[in-house]
Amino acid sequence: MGLTYISGVVSGPTSAQKTVRFLVDSGATYSLLPDGDWQAIGLAPKRSMSFTLADGTSIERQISECHLALPQGEAHTPVILGEPGDEALLGVVTLEILGLMLNPFQRTLQPMRMLLA
Repeated sequence: MGLTYISGVVSGPTSAQKTVRFLVDSGATYSLLPDGDWQAIGLAPKRSMSFTLADGTSIERQISECHLALPQGEAHTPVILGEPGDEALLGVVTLEILGLMLNPFQRTLQPMRMLLA
């Protein structure tokens, strides 16, 4: 199994921008910005949520939102405000907002089939 990374430009309420290299994590619900990145673009916590890690550990993190531009499109998305040592993740909520999915065989982002039912 391989890892998939993608670079994107995030911006906050002050229009400050930062290029971030994200690990595409189809098992993560929300995307995560490392502490230095979200602080650089001026994000502030809006609420707090509990998350369960793969090993079953429960953690609490602050949530905000930012604008994210990828080569495949751009949108506003909720993001977890990372703490020191956290890695940038691109989660499924952001992928769905952008209408993208991770092709597990080619390890690439592709347009998802959109249903209106």
